[in-house]
Amino acid sequence: QVQLVESGGGLVQPGGSLRLSCLASGFTFSSKAMGWYRQAPGSERELVALISARGDATNPVDSVRGRFTISRDNSKNALYLQMDSLKPEDTALYYCNIREPGWTHFWGQGTQVTVSS
Repeated sequence: QVQLVESGGGLVQPGGSLRLSCLASGFTFSSKAMGWYRQAPGSERELVALISARGDATNPVDSVRGRFTISRDNSKNALYLQMDSLKPEDTALYYCNIREPGWTHFWGQGTQVTVSS
């Protein structure tokens, strides 16, 4: 069955960096566009960044552009999110998601990112 397992979160000071990973299984990872989402307490889940199936096109949202980089390694069925210059408002539970029609309902358990001094 489809599994998405996120990891790499933690507590970091403002201005710091983290690299999130998502290991995927149960489907042909290399044929699916993927995305990272986040959900802060009391807020709706929101899109952070998208990446095409081959990894040759990315689309980060304005709030993270220039600070976050989405990438993937199709040989490892892995999705990444490099987060630099972190701000307290980046604090959230981060999820990866399959961005293809009929596949968007699969979610992992998420990984917590907390930015605080």
